Amino acid sequence: MVLTSAVILIGLLLLAAPLRKNNFYMLHLGLVVLAAYYIENNLFTVTPFHPKTLLLVLVLHLVFINFVTFVAYGVDKHAARKGNWRVPESNLHTLEFLGGWAGALLGQKIFHHKSKKRSYQTFFWLMMIFEAGVIFVILKFLKII
Repeated sequence: MVLTSAVILIGLLLLAAPLRKNNFYMLHLGLVVLAAYYIENNLFTVTPFHPKTLLLVLVLHLVFINFVTFVAYGVDKHAARKGNWRVPESNLHTLEFLGGWAGALLGQKIFHHKSKKRSYQTFFWLMMIFEAGVIFVILKFLKII
């Protein structure tokens, strides 16, 4: 499973050069690989690229991308209050697009951050609609719905 998650996430990192500059994605990558290592060495062994392994990697990805997105909103809000370096909006949108939209919504509600900026919200909701459409098409293709 460590191999599977590392190959998938590092492959994404190599394909999308901007992800290398996103420190929060790098944190996410590390958390997923560490969790996969722990699961494989302490709970059960898995076969690389087996459907159940891929599902477990997906679950780990979604848990950690939402956690990291939530943390990114908190860090950005704290920086905004202090007048320090801010997290670029493109980094926040990247985390949201990679599945961290629930963490983003929670971060917007709890930290009251980016919730009133019209241009940000417009892009955020258009991206959410697009992502929901992609998920619908994939589920339809797999004959799940």
